[in-house]
Amino acid sequence: MRAAVFLDRDGVINVDHGFVHRIEDFEFVPRVHDALKIIREHGYLLILITNQAGVAYGMYTEDDVKILHDWMQRELDKEGLAFDGIYYCPHHPEKGVNQYLCDCDCRKPKTGLIRKALADFDIDLKNSYMVGDRPSDIRTGINAGLKGSYLVRTGKPITDEGQNLADQVFSDLFEFAQQIIMSK
Repeated sequence: MRAAVFLDRDGVINVDHGFVHRIEDFEFVPRVHDALKIIREHGYLLILITNQAGVAYGMYTEDDVKILHDWMQRELDKEGLAFDGIYYCPHHPEKGVNQYLCDCDCRKPKTGLIRKALADFDIDLKNSYMVGDRPSDIRTGINAGLKGSYLVRTGKPITDEGQNLADQVFSDLFEFAQQIIMSK
């Protein structure tokens, strides 16, 4: 059984330019590779969990998401930093087209994406963490019973709600890795 660090994508791993779905629009957040290296070296699984409502809105397809994630994985794997698992939710409960308009169990803050990861990996949730840039990310970690849920300032502006829910707020994923992962 291994602990994991569950990571949101837009605003944590990559700069959130809004509905990022094309390789040419993807830009890694500064120092994210260094952060992933620290997390990996300390024995944690790297699990990406991301809401991709742009699919529900009809802005892009699931194939677009998969192409981008495959490219991102290849880029990260050049340094041995590819994610162990990537899980995404293409649904939205209020706005969407076709099968994507639904109140699913995988859209954060629900825990369906974490449960999918549990089906693929033997994860110690009680010693795992969630890092995101929105209150819904923090609620996901809380709802799943993770050890800690943290916000980073590299994405959406930190709200009072997020500040109150999060165990701590960090400037970026690298600062989280230094202060939480390296202190273990």
